[in-house]
Amino acid sequence: MVERIVSTGRGGTGKTTFVALASKCLESPQLLIDLDPDQSLAEMLGVDLEKEGVRTISDVLFDIQKRKGPEELTSMPLPAKIEYLFRSSCVYESETFDLISLGAKFTRGCYCAPNDLLREIIPGFVDNYAYTLIDSPAGLEHLNRQVVSKIDHMFVIIDPSLKSVRNIQRTAKLAEAIGIEIGNLYIIGNYRCREGMEEYLHDIGGTYLGKIDYDAKVEEYNLEGRSLLELPDNSPAHLSIVRIIESSKL
Repeated sequence: MVERIVSTGRGGTGKTTFVALASKCLESPQLLIDLDPDQSLAEMLGVDLEKEGVRTISDVLFDIQKRKGPEELTSMPLPAKIEYLFRSSCVYESETFDLISLGAKFTRGCYCAPNDLLREIIPGFVDNYAYTLIDSPAGLEHLNRQVVSKIDHMFVIIDPSLKSVRNIQRTAKLAEAIGIEIGNLYIIGNYRCREGMEEYLHDIGGTYLGKIDYDAKVEEYNLEGRSLLELPDNSPAHLSIVRIIESSKL
């Protein structure tokens, strides 16, 4: 049975780093979904999607809108065409994980179309995996569009700020209001959180599982474009994620 995991929080708190390092800890097969238009997850995994010939969902929808693409698909009904292109060109496959990316939009308007596509296709697609890890963008818009309607484990990454605290409360309130089922809500402090904040964080909703330790190698690997999956097993960041995962109900 697939475990659906979402990493969320304010921008810059370390949501994508958490997904990459959690992937290093969990068993295969995994599906990683990058909902953030910044597309940082592939980079943190050492994957060049363009070089690999893997397209984003937004790229595919843009081509369909502009009536580009193979002629043999011209007569295909739109829903079937979208799903075919998604499965044939939007999934990066590796030995340990598969990755799909929402991508940046290049037309006016909102992300309703790509989000609608994800909401229609993903429920049946994820059943082939042990874990689905979703790197969500900053803010709550993705929740309001119900890209996923059931979340087994939500990890909210926070920094030491009142804005992060309020983000947790708004996230939980919105999820309840629109009917998104969250099995477990966890709070994770990023490396900027001081030791001793645990007592305060325990009282703001959710279950506090600890903090991600500072690790100079994470910055080094990000600058060099190296995969965080290659971090040594004694890496402080990796070890802290191992402890967090072990403390959760995963």
